[in-house]
Amino acid sequence: MRDASINSREPPEQRDLFDHAANPMGKNHTDFMLEVACERAKAIVADQVFFSLNENRFWLFTELLDAPQGANRGLERLMAVKPLWDKGKG
Repeated sequence: MRDASINSREPPEQRDLFDHAANPMGKNHTDFMLEVACERAKAIVADQVFFSLNENRFWLFTELLDAPQGANRGLERLMAVKPLWDKGKG
C-alpha cells in the first residue's frame, strides 16, 4: 500500500517513451518512473564526496575508520586468487 501520490506532467513524447520502456519490464508507468527515479537518487547519493556531520557523528565516524578491521574471510579468499595474467607463471 502506498502512502502518498505523485502527480507528474510530461510531454506526450516522454510519456510514450516511459510507457514503451516500462512495458517489457511488466511495469506500469508510475512503477517504472518510481524505480528509475530511485535508482538515480541512490546513484547521486552514493557519488557524494562531501557530507556534513555534527561533532559527535564526526568522532564516531573517525573512530570507525581508525578501528582495526576484523578477519574478512571473503576478502582473504579473493586476494588468494591468482590473476588470469599470472596463471602461467611460477
